Amino acid sequence: MINEQIREALNEVRPLPITYTVDDLEFMPEDDNRYEIIGGNLFVSRAPHLDHQRTITNFMRVFIPYLDKNPIGEIFTTPGVIFGKDDAVIPDLVFATHETIEKNVVVTDEKFEGKFIAAPELLIEILSYSKKDIERDRVVKRELYGKYGVKEYWVVDGMFNTIEVYRLTEQGLDRIKRFEINESIETPLLPQFELNLTDIFRF
Repeated sequence: MINEQIREALNEVRPLPITYTVDDLEFMPEDDNRYEIIGGNLFVSRAPHLDHQRTITNFMRVFIPYLDKNPIGEIFTTPGVIFGKDDAVIPDLVFATHETIEKNVVVTDEKFEGKFIAAPELLIEILSYSKKDIERDRVVKRELYGKYGVKEYWVVDGMFNTIEVYRLTEQGLDRIKRFEINESIETPLLPQFELNLTDIFRF
């Protein structure tokens, strides 16, 4: 059911195209959808498939033991990341060092408390399979994350059991490699870390 604030906004005469800001997120309905703003454009994603959730769980099973032994940071599921007034996203997974968390996570502002306001080190997105969602994750978010200095970005494709790894260069986030099911990922962000794709794609 649409609340009155949203009803008023929908009936309001506004010049087109409509540009959204992070302030508009307050008026989105509290439902199972994910609302993100990129470049002032609103992106709405439905609640993910269970396989999507299983993939997130498998990532956590790999990251948590590593971070227990190497306490350099934390891994989070679906945190808010607010890069600016026109750019606010909810990645599937985020790794950040303790230093980055201390510096870039809001602790006093009521509106943005507990959210990143600058780039974490690693962002991971798990693809959904609508054309719009794939374009958002492969193109729009990659360009956004590169613009704001995310050091590494992984795009996880459960249909083909692959993970594309992008690393920050002067030109933005460039693809390093597309890893296949029988391969392992290592990253300079996580010393002595190794992620076997067979541990991620095991349903």
